[in-house]
Amino acid sequence: MTAGQRSVTSPDGTPIAVFSSGDGPPLLLVHGATADHTTWRSLGPVLEPRFRLLAVDRRGRGASGDGPEYSIEREYEDLATVADEAADEAGAPVDVIGHSYGGRCALGAALLTPSIGRLVVYEGAPSPPGADDPGAEVGRSGGSGYRPAGVERRIAALVETGDRDAALETFMREIVRMPPADLAAFRADPIWPVRAAAVGTTLRELEGEASPTASLEALAGVGQPVLQLLGGESAAPFREATEALDARLRDGRVVVIDGARHAAHHTHVDAFAAAVEAFLGATDMAD
Repeated sequence: MTAGQRSVTSPDGTPIAVFSSGDGPPLLLVHGATADHTTWRSLGPVLEPRFRLLAVDRRGRGASGDGPEYSIEREYEDLATVADEAADEAGAPVDVIGHSYGGRCALGAALLTPSIGRLVVYEGAPSPPGADDPGAEVGRSGGSGYRPAGVERRIAALVETGDRDAALETFMREIVRMPPADLAAFRADPIWPVRAAAVGTTLRELEGEASPTASLEALAGVGQPVLQLLGGESAAPFREATEALDARLRDGRVVVIDGARHAAHHTHVDAFAAAVEAFLGATDMAD
């Protein structure tokens, strides 16, 4: 995705890189774990004819800076600041697409500013209460949660020894639940070393997810319209979380992308784009 680049300064002074492309109403794109703005390289060209895309590098990634201490609340502030600036320029609220952890950050940002209009969140909902708590009663949450017990320790130990390939493989296998064939294909992709280099940031994000401000009940307070996208072949925890958030949102809906898993923005681009276009009202896509 060819893009112009600029920087927006977050309230704590961190520069957040924003890459713009396309023409039309602004649409903010927020990547997930280990990624950067280039994760939209497949979906972006499909949306560019209808939207002015604003793809961010989240703090600590790509061309963005980083703060001395991390919290998910700083991520919320980063996106709210980018949205405020984009909305000021457009004279209207900006819509947002967030993938995975980026979707969770987008939901948190929507609680901070009216500059965010509508949100498309792909498998970014928090687990139901207790689902990711190893000490929780079995069945208390009605689901299994994203994180197997001890996965953070296993990833941290691999990062500490410098085996980032194994750390990323552990993250993808145990948290994303990527099947062996998909994982082998990902490892063969030229983007793998870039994602492996950033795998250490997943540890702070896993910790950030535990913040009360990132809980299901907190993010259910979003009043803007929310479309949650869910892969039809994604692991059960993603479905459980999506359904739990949808049940609590004031204005939510869910679209399932048949055959997709956690990376539908790469594997099912047309279906992903069609769901976005239908939700945001750009019904002339096929014209």
